Amino acid sequence: MFPVVKRSLVLYDDACPLCTFQMRLLTWLDWFGALEPLPLSSPRAVAAAPGLTPEALSEAIHCISPRGRVYRGARCLRFVGMRLPLFAPVALFLWVPGGILVAEVVYRWVSRHRLLLSRLFGCKTACAWLPSRRDKEER
Repeated sequence: MFPVVKRSLVLYDDACPLCTFQMRLLTWLDWFGALEPLPLSSPRAVAAAPGLTPEALSEAIHCISPRGRVYRGARCLRFVGMRLPLFAPVALFLWVPGGILVAEVVYRWVSRHRLLLSRLFGCKTACAWLPSRRDKEER
């Protein structure tokens, strides 16, 4: 029997269609159940990250590892990506010297313009063409 591994919490802004789409995509790629998505509207979100303000949480995606380490923005995507087989090549690129620095600049720009980008790409209601994936516990 496999050991029970605690999942990493991924905190995301569920009021942002682009962020919700990103989380839906990550949950579809999470074949092994390594992630537990947690929307910022959930009361558990602030309790899960007591050292972070609601404003800081809404600026970028955050991941809290099973060991309690917090990853933010591009570093969160790198951490999460290493746990998702189809996303691993992108995550590996972020380990190349300088890769994470470029990714952080791009992430900050996208984060600042995410609502505009949502409108440009037609991501009203989280890009409805990608359905939500139900967790095994919900089935």
